[in-house]
Order: sequence, then structure tokens, then C-alpha cells
Amino acid sequence: MEDRLREEFSTYYDKQPTQTYFCPGRVNLIGEHIDYNGGLVMPCAVTFGTYLLVAPNDDNVFRFKSLNFEDTAEVALKDTYEKTGTYWYNYPLGVITHFLKDGKTLKGLDILYYGNIPIASGLSSSASIEVATAFALNDLFDGGYTKLELVLLSKWVENVFIGLNSGIMDQFSVAFGEKNKALMLDCNTLEYEAVDSNLGEYVLAIINTNKPRKLAESKYNERVQECHTALAALKQELNIENLCDIDTDTFNKHKHLITDEMVLKRATHVIEENDRVKLAANALNANDLNEFGRLMYASHDSLRDLYEVSGKELDAVVDYSKTNPNVAGARMTGAGFGGCAIALVKSSAFEKFSADVTEYYTNTIGYAPAVYSSLIGDGVGLLQDTVHA
Repeated sequence: MEDRLREEFSTYYDKQPTQTYFCPGRVNLIGEHIDYNGGLVMPCAVTFGTYLLVAPNDDNVFRFKSLNFEDTAEVALKDTYEKTGTYWYNYPLGVITHFLKDGKTLKGLDILYYGNIPIASGLSSSASIEVATAFALNDLFDGGYTKLELVLLSKWVENVFIGLNSGIMDQFSVAFGEKNKALMLDCNTLEYEAVDSNLGEYVLAIINTNKPRKLAESKYNERVQECHTALAALKQELNIENLCDIDTDTFNKHKHLITDEMVLKRATHVIEENDRVKLAANALNANDLNEFGRLMYASHDSLRDLYEVSGKELDAVVDYSKTNPNVAGARMTGAGFGGCAIALVKSSAFEKFSADVTEYYTNTIGYAPAVYSSLIGDGVGLLQDTVHA
């Protein structure tokens, strides 16, 4: 892969790249729509993601090329930039803007991106681009940021520059991911525990529904607002900063404060899902994958019925999984409204699972999904310094 990308870089820019970086995508194993409510999530880095190849230029410009999109850009170095339309290169441009805003000294670069994360699938292709770019610039120009500061910087890009009110989970997990570990992350304090995730005879199946999904244009921001409404109601009697500051028992004693039935459903999911993450960590620590799978199904049911962010495509994958004895559990992952589901599938049965879920889904929905298997991988890093290779 890296050799082919270096050839592509050389063909396009007529020179060799000096460094190659990689940042993975992520799946969230459990704990959905929790990150912006100050609770616990359990993501892991996957083994596919974004490659970034770079070489300096003397022209004081940033040149952006991606093998995934036709659009290219050449941008003169200046003090600040603004988002332009919906182009993919807004993500690296936002990162550059933050570096400049912080007074960092940058110079011209020729950059090539390639991602093998399915676009708009809910596997955090945008966070992967942001963190890959931030890590590379920090490395190349001695930015002095810590890894956590790069995460926060990238979240600023998503929230302010791009305009999506997402939490910190995506950027955190692709930066701090560890091989064969799930990250139980407290989105309020940013403290985390790397939970041993020995999948044993199982693999992580990722099923992309192939339903087009524009997250920034979806009902995501509407759900964020509904949670703010629930929090404001609970604050009439509770001294809390986030919905996830309370457990299910405390919530049940005070949920009468939420008078809007729809808002109550949203809050119920958030509180119960946060408790499910704690139970899931206990199950993984005990190597009880059957219990972990049961919690995955419970999570999906809540996201379908209470939070209403699933849909017939994601439900079809989970409905089929419940009929397959080789599947321990399944759920939608990511923000929903399309995107991906995940399933714990016995490795010996993965190929048959892939064929059977594809047939069921195609018959039910009318077009085929894409099915992948992934290991749990490491976070962002420098793959190769090609000058010294």
C-alpha cells in the first residue's frame, strides 16, 4: 500500500514524499450518543484509516490532493482561512487555521491523502483526516502540542470550522487507540481506561449499510438540543453539569421534571446507555463475550426505540444477526441515520455470515451492504520517514 501511494505522490507532484503518516478510523463498541452528554463511551481504533504523504515546497502554498475525491486545491499561506462549500479539504484547512491561530509557523506543503475508510459510513473518516493532519503538522513544524491537545484542536475543527456539534470520542479514539484494547473514555474528564479486548474465537464484523448519510445535515444536532433540554429540566432539582452525571436510579427519581415525552425518551436512552458501558467493561474484563453481546443488542434496541437514530437499513443487519447462532451480539455504531453496524461473529463462520447477511440485507433493502472484518489497531503515527528509508 505505502509503495503504491509513494508512486501516486511522485506521479502527481513530480517528487518523492518525505514522510508518510497513518491515522485509523474507529468503531464505537458501545456507548452511543454519550460523548456530548459527558458520559462513558467504548471505542476502539480499527486497522483501516487515512494515509497522509507529504513533502515541503518553496512556493509558500498548501496543495491538497486526495485519491478518494476529484477535487484538488492550492491555497496560498496566509493568516487564516474560512470553510469553502462542502469540499473534503475543509478538514485539513481547518487544522491549518488552528495552528496559525495559535501562532505556529508553517511553510508550504504538497500533501496527498488516501483513505480506505468507507466515506460517510460512521467510521470517523473526518476525524481520521483531522488528526492525521494535526499530527503531521505538529511533527513537521515542531508544533509542541501534546497528543491530547491535538485531539482538542481537531475537535475544534469539527465543531467550529466545519460546524458539526459532535463530541470528542472520534478524535480521541483515533489518536489514543491501542492494539487489542477498547478505550473506556469519560467524555467529561477525558480520563480513560484501556480495557483488554480479547475477542477469542470472534472477530469484529463491520457492515456498511451503504445508505448515503450527510451527518451535518441530519438530525444529529437536533438530538444534541433535545439532550440540552432534558438537562435544563433536571437542573431544577439536581446540581449536575451533564446528563451522565447521574445513574439510572437517580434519573428515575427525577424524570418527572421532563414534561416533553420525546425529550424524556432521549434522556432515558442516554442515562441507561451510560450504565451499559460500565457493564460492558465488566463483561470484557471477565472475558464474557455472551454478556457483552447481550449489551450490544440492548444498546441497539434503545437507539432504535428511544433515541430514534437507527433506520430500516441498520435494523435489517441487527435483525438478521439475532437469528445467527454464530453471532454473539450486534448493534448500530456511530451517529446512525445510515452508516455502519457491527457484530461479534465467530471467526470460523465469518465468510458465511458475510454472504448470508448480504443476501438478507439485499432482499430486505434492495441493494447490497459491504462487509468487512477488522482487528483492533493502534492510533495515529508516523509510518515512514522516506527520506531516511
